[in-house]
Amino acid sequence: MYGPRALVSMLTVLVVFAVTTYLLNGSLATTLWHTLLCAIILQIGYFVGVLLLVRKEASERNRDLADTKSAAKSADSRLDDDMHASPAPKLNIGDR
Repeated sequence: MYGPRALVSMLTVLVVFAVTTYLLNGSLATTLWHTLLCAIILQIGYFVGVLLLVRKEASERNRDLADTKSAAKSADSRLDDDMHASPAPKLNIGDR
């Protein structure tokens, strides 16, 4: 998420919410209270969203790392099998 864009979006939502609440209630104190509560709810939602994105990214990285390790282990076992399957060639002194 792009931080400044999210901040501007949240502030825009809060301003629209405050204006609407004031027009519906006509009370400045109620408008401030409800807008503050809305800001807290928005921040909690944003925080949870960021946590979920970080968790998803971490699980994808762990999965990729596990796939890489299993592929490397598979390649190593094939190399070991190839090394043990055929004997080393016998070279004469004149061979280079």
